[in-house]
Amino acid sequence: MSTELLHAPLHPSLMGPASRYIRETREAMLAYEIEELAALRFSIILTARWEASDDEDPQQRAELRADLSLLRRHYGDKIDEMAMTFGVEEAMKAKDEVERTVVVPCDMKPLKTQRHEQVSSEEGGDTGYGL
Repeated sequence: MSTELLHAPLHPSLMGPASRYIRETREAMLAYEIEELAALRFSIILTARWEASDDEDPQQRAELRADLSLLRRHYGDKIDEMAMTFGVEEAMKAKDEVERTVVVPCDMKPLKTQRHEQVSSEEGGDTGYGL
């Protein structure tokens, strides 16, 4: 599919069978891109929260800061990619929608890794098959 077809406005009265397919494909691609943008936004919020937490040691916080920087760069790149593919207006609408709707529960905390602790057979993946 050419990018010219993605950018062209498709008025419903001018659509034939092929243009309906193109419109549906474009809408599906836009929905997929919005989901990816929302996932990046969720990751940014969660990583920023963890990085700001006093529970993390300095080394872990430095890693989280680096991850956060990378996630923010990916987020901006995703918006630019959407603008080039679907147009600036669609990209800005998607960005506004994502920023308005993506939330992270306040009580969501990072999982603590268990170091040097015994894991019970239930948590250790015992299938019950006697293997």
